[in-house]
Amino acid sequence: MRDAVAGLMLLAIVIPGQIATAGLAGMPPLTGLIAFVAATAAFAVFGANRFMSVGADSTIAPIFGAYLIAMTHGPNPAQAELVGMLALMVGVILAFAGILRAGWIADLLSVPVTVGFLAGIAVHIIVGQLAGILQIKADNEHVLVKLLEIVRQLPDANRPAAWLAAGVLAATLGAARISPRIPGALIGVAGAALAAWAFGLHVHMLGALDGRFTPPRLPEADFRQIAQIVPLALTIAMVCIMQTAAVGRSFPTDPDLAEDFGRDFAAVGAANIAAALAGTFPVDASPPSTAIVAGSGGRSQLAPLTAAGAVVLLVLFAGPVFAFVPSAALDAVLVFIGLRIFRLDQMIQIARRGGAEILLVLASIALVVVLPIEIGVALSVVLSLVHSIFTVARPACAVLARLPGTTIWWAPGPKEEREHVPGVLVFAPAAPINFTNAGYITARLDAAIERASGPVKLVVIDASGIAVIDYTGAQMLLQLIRRLRKTGTDVALARLAAVRAEATAARSGLLDTLGADHVFHSVEEAVRALAPESGKAGKANTSLTNKPSQRPSAP
Repeated sequence: MRDAVAGLMLLAIVIPGQIATAGLAGMPPLTGLIAFVAATAAFAVFGANRFMSVGADSTIAPIFGAYLIAMTHGPNPAQAELVGMLALMVGVILAFAGILRAGWIADLLSVPVTVGFLAGIAVHIIVGQLAGILQIKADNEHVLVKLLEIVRQLPDANRPAAWLAAGVLAATLGAARISPRIPGALIGVAGAALAAWAFGLHVHMLGALDGRFTPPRLPEADFRQIAQIVPLALTIAMVCIMQTAAVGRSFPTDPDLAEDFGRDFAAVGAANIAAALAGTFPVDASPPSTAIVAGSGGRSQLAPLTAAGAVVLLVLFAGPVFAFVPSAALDAVLVFIGLRIFRLDQMIQIARRGGAEILLVLASIALVVVLPIEIGVALSVVLSLVHSIFTVARPACAVLARLPGTTIWWAPGPKEEREHVPGVLVFAPAAPINFTNAGYITARLDAAIERASGPVKLVVIDASGIAVIDYTGAQMLLQLIRRLRKTGTDVALARLAAVRAEATAARSGLLDTLGADHVFHSVEEAVRALAPESGKAGKANTSLTNKPSQRPSAP
């Protein structure tokens, strides 16, 4: 019973949402409902998450919709074949991602970049629907030019259609504010249909659904067309991986157990393959639909299956009803979806707490808005990867000082007291040492030695932040040690706790070059043993030992 109730609640948002998303993808309204039915059936068979709802999704629809329309020079049968082939390719990619347990791919996208490109997609969605709401012609493909055309043609807008859309948007926003269980979109669309019929408004109508399901078949495309959409398929698959992982984390089957993301990726892949065979477009895990299932008391995939069964009955026996639905009402539903994925509150939080990372948000928005949407999203993914590489390639490197009266070596703030041992420099790189940053880290150490108040006779490298050392990093550290020792500066290593880093240090000869008596458990221990004035240092705290650490060999 709980699943039945949750399924009916889901149905209330699926009907307007899936039909509207089909329009966003440049496809007939019926294909959105077919996509939901096919995807739901496939995910129920293969998926691990009990709550996840899969179907036509407003995040990916604008990405492939505009691209394929431009590629086929407008909506036509060729576009239907290509969109089916795209769904098939996305499904295969996701299936392989699931089989290979590639859940880590979702972590390659940073939150600021994700928030940014979703905001850019929201701009495309909202601007794209304004022309339909106002029922004016704005065919230019670029979103900014289209917006200027809409503003220029505002005097020619269809006011009744605009008022109907405003009413639907108000009902949807109001219901969402009160409770996610209230089907505001369905209420608004039904109200708009009644108002258009009662007052005889001259607005564009959706049209009846023909109620015919085509038999499953493989989509057809030539090699040249397939080669053209391979980058698009990879982009869509990446977004699907990210969103599926996000939905799974937000609505876990069991909060006390780890989610099987690999199986869910493969299941969303199966859902895309099913959508392709059904003659429709790529699908994705849906955050709002999943929230409805979980929030309405759903216990299993029977809830989405109940909604899918109801959709089939609706299409078969109530298709003519949709002839009374104003298209502006569905455009308003898409505007609501666009407003939901434009996460202004999260942008404000990033600006307040993330510092310069707000620039990643703005850059991602600009890429998606200014460039063709599929290129902008792909470059946003690249931007996230570049940012990740940059944070490793240019890590924070601190010169530590001893906190007064303690044995703790720390990077003190500008107003904190500190103690320095004459002739000793304690240097702490806060990142793995690899081929991307080894040169930068050694350069920062050289600069710190030059800035020291007196001659540096001992450098202690605090390795607590070094999780990994690759071959290049180890070789550059070896060169650094030999160079410093030739100039009379000794080098020691402290707090090398990471197993992988210690293994590499041993295998590369780094520990042998340092010597067993130059590897320590703590910075204080190294300073006590090797500082030029270690005797004086020992008098500062009689509880400290002067014996070097006997460090176990690396595994």
